[in-house]
Amino acid sequence: MQKRKAYWERLEHLLQRSQGGLGKLNHQELRELGLLYRQIAADLSVVQEDESSAHLAAYLNQLLARSHNLIYLGQRPKAGGIVAFYRDTYPRIFRETLATTALATFFFVAAAVAGWAVTWHDPGFARRLLGPQMMDTIDRHEMWTHSIVSIKPLAASAITTNNLTVAFTVFALGITVAGTIWMTVLNGLLLGVVGAATWRAGMALSLWSFVAPHGVLELPAICIAAGAGLEIARGLLFPGLLPRRESLAQAGGRASRLLLGTIPMLLIAGTIEGFFSPTDAPVAMKFLLAGLLFVVLIVYLFRGKRRATLA
Repeated sequence: MQKRKAYWERLEHLLQRSQGGLGKLNHQELRELGLLYRQIAADLSVVQEDESSAHLAAYLNQLLARSHNLIYLGQRPKAGGIVAFYRDTYPRIFRETLATTALATFFFVAAAVAGWAVTWHDPGFARRLLGPQMMDTIDRHEMWTHSIVSIKPLAASAITTNNLTVAFTVFALGITVAGTIWMTVLNGLLLGVVGAATWRAGMALSLWSFVAPHGVLELPAICIAAGAGLEIARGLLFPGLLPRRESLAQAGGRASRLLLGTIPMLLIAGTIEGFFSPTDAPVAMKFLLAGLLFVVLIVYLFRGKRRATLA
């Protein structure tokens, strides 16, 4: 203990000098900081074997915690980092995990097609799935979305909250594997059933002109969130040459960043759904907005691919 005490005091001195950040230390001191951190971590493991040195172990543990925070969190987050993430990092992560997003999209579309087909051949299926209240509204040729117009701010907030809840749920259920698939299939099935029921009632144009303006952002965002959940499942089930824990940690990091990118999409979609989609704006204007938003989304997600190819 007497022999190692000088090293502990030296680390304490470096920590005090670097209170303003790692920039306070020169190159030699930075190397010394890393070396002392590793050495004192070894000291702590030795001290912890002696039950009578609990007080010393607590001191070294606290010293290492301060060192860890300085080394790994030494740079304060910059506002520009958020811009750089959404501008450059997120499209790259989306393309790297495109396979899981494509798989989630396949589940969603397949369920929607199945829901449409079953409802078309068995109209009673829609009543069993959607409930009598909604089906009575469709039978009266009324859109259930008109009530949104009178409470736009409240509706937009509720819609956004619901969409974020769905996105985070399909993401979190990736650890169960089947949970993400089930929720993706259920959402696709509901869309297909509603689509077939409104088509039978002659309300297809009313439905899709309502869904299109916000749906071109909301539906891809849900599929991307589901893809993030499947990315977690992939890391868990197919670790490759990595230990399963490390594979899951790496996949979870990619999936978390993939999920983060859906938040602005869902915020914009919720605002459009609350303030514009249910209004009496011309149908052509709604589909035009949907087309523009979809083109912008595709260009945003894939523009970096062309840049990388040219480089």
